[in-house]
Amino acid sequence: MSAPVIEARDIRRDYVVGGGVFRKSRTVHAVKGVSFKVEKGSTLAIVGESGCGKSTLARILTLIDAQTSGELKLDGQPIDISKGRPGPELRRKVQIVFQNPYGSLNPRQKIGSVLTEPLALNTDKPAAERRDLAQAMLRKVGLQPEHYNRYPHMFSGGQRQRIAIARALMLNPSILVLDEPVSALDLSVQAQILNLLADLQDEFGLTYVFISHDLSVVRFIADEVMVMYYGEAVEHASKEAIFADPQHAYTRTLFGATPRADPESIRQRMAARAAV
Repeated sequence: MSAPVIEARDIRRDYVVGGGVFRKSRTVHAVKGVSFKVEKGSTLAIVGESGCGKSTLARILTLIDAQTSGELKLDGQPIDISKGRPGPELRRKVQIVFQNPYGSLNPRQKIGSVLTEPLALNTDKPAAERRDLAQAMLRKVGLQPEHYNRYPHMFSGGQRQRIAIARALMLNPSILVLDEPVSALDLSVQAQILNLLADLQDEFGLTYVFISHDLSVVRFIADEVMVMYYGEAVEHASKEAIFADPQHAYTRTLFGATPRADPESIRQRMAARAAV
């Protein structure tokens, strides 16, 4: 067994909210002692309803927020950004793709600038090389080099999410955190993006942490599944074990309420609709 690329031990994240002249502040425990490991080239899906703490955990993994306590390791290196800013090498290692392809791109910025900006900020590559790398990445995600000079409003939602994925890959990260990357997309487009992510993972040897509220989506892409409920990890097992025999009552409820949305199921549902 290879060494884990990501290792979390008893990660906790608390927020102090409220407070004032007539009210005491209170502490919200957003993440309550979560532990897991992810091996290189594999996908851990973190599943749960809105408010369960999965997006908070994503912000910790991508070094946006610090954990209140617990230990986070990336490639065996302990990370705690509350004790010091992570260096550029570490920030290049892990990137994030957000849920909303409409809100994650600057509408005033051409796609070429969106893709080359990470290189301009984090490397000393000349402009011509940055342009070549950006156009090559557009091809990797199923777009065309001529899209380089267009604006985000000229693309569909699925195309914008492909651009967001391309931007996340420009610095050659080893870890990609995907926070609800297909939930804002139509069913047919969801299938295309899931297939793209699987192909990119194979090509680049990427490690994924895939955040979702939808167990059916992770049926296609996950190797392991961790189910969160009110900030706690209530179940963690292989995809096969989770879907064959979920142990926790919350997992069974979540699974029973979710229609299948893997690519094959999507095709079947679209065919059924067309036949009506």
